[in-house]
Amino acid sequence: QDQLVESGGGLVQAGDSLRLSCAASGGTYSINSMGWFRQVPGKEREIVAAISWKTKLTYYSDFVKGRCNISRDLAENTVYLQMNSLKPEDTAVYYCAAERRPRLIVSTRVDEYDYWGQGTQVTVSS
Repeated sequence: QDQLVESGGGLVQAGDSLRLSCAASGGTYSINSMGWFRQVPGKEREIVAAISWKTKLTYYSDFVKGRCNISRDLAENTVYLQMNSLKPEDTAVYYCAAERRPRLIVSTRVDEYDYWGQGTQVTVSS
């Protein structure tokens, strides 16, 4: 059974760092992209960063460029999101997602991803 389990969220102060983890299980051999998305109430889910499972090609949204690093560990079937210099506007539920299309690019749209984790809350106080 395909499953993604996020961890690492919490309450931090502005300027602090957090590392989110997402452990994948099930058919990980067929994963093309892994992405981190975030959502706040009343707004659409938006991509934060994504990485090609096989090539390590990465994508970052403009609002996190220079502050975040996405990486993956194939041996552990885990993708990480290191977030630095956190801001109050980074407060959201962060979701991990996996995409299975055999593509040479990193997927960045919500509707391209096939299954999702349950989400982890990140709260940044000012």
